[in-house]
Amino acid sequence: MISDVNQLQIFLDVATEAAMAAGALLQAYWGNLHAIEEKGRPGDLVTEADKAAEAAILEVLRRHVPEHSILAEESGKLGNQESAYLWAIDPLDGTTNYAHQYPVSAVSVGLLINGVPQVGAIFDPSRQELFRAAKGLGATCNRRPIRVSKTAALEKSLLVTGFAYDRRQTTDNNYAEFCYLTHLTQGVRRGGSAALDLAYVASGRLDGYWERGLSPWDIAAGIVLVEEAGGLVTAYDRSPMDINTGRILATNGQLHPSLSQALQEVPPLGTWGVESRE
Repeated sequence: MISDVNQLQIFLDVATEAAMAAGALLQAYWGNLHAIEEKGRPGDLVTEADKAAEAAILEVLRRHVPEHSILAEESGKLGNQESAYLWAIDPLDGTTNYAHQYPVSAVSVGLLINGVPQVGAIFDPSRQELFRAAKGLGATCNRRPIRVSKTAALEKSLLVTGFAYDRRQTTDNNYAEFCYLTHLTQGVRRGGSAALDLAYVASGRLDGYWERGLSPWDIAAGIVLVEEAGGLVTAYDRSPMDINTGRILATNGQLHPSLSQALQEVPPLGTWGVESRE
């Protein structure tokens, strides 16, 4: 009988194999794209690299875990939808960056068991960095343990966020939050890859991350990384995370109360800014 930890290790190895196979294809396609398309929303791109990388991931999963369910960015729902095991995969997180040869993108392969993220592998082919984690097994970057930062004050923090594809159609577009938190911290970055944003929080390069408009494949693997590296992942208001809401707050843990409070206190744009001077 395989123990739970041993089973998770096996699944982690499968996730790693899939992420590395996709990453090799992304390296081959880098700078050699011929078909860049929009998927119906302005800025929501797909390329032949996305499709080839997803096919490589699906081949690995079908070979090792054919009885599991899959939720893939390009192919949608696949496999046994009654399974307690759901692989949430993004073959190229940061397609816009990749299409412009801006080197911030990654493969993200996450496994949810009974709806809870349990295993994650994120591979950044441009930096050759492989982030891995599984519940109870810790988090690593290139097989070396990683931990979240120890930053405890919001004004000392470096944060990261992003903007959803519907930002042009809604006032709930994260612009006010971005400006307000930039004002309160040492800075807010916008990387363009949710998977790497979470990996960087897990590795202590960034202290916190929030975003809206996300899909499960964007964040499933990264959630495991942050939690196994000692961080905390919840909804904006610190209630339990629901991966299907598209909203996430991930920090080193120490910043969680203050960042959550700040997000709930964001004033409208144009009502704050540079302090007045006599």
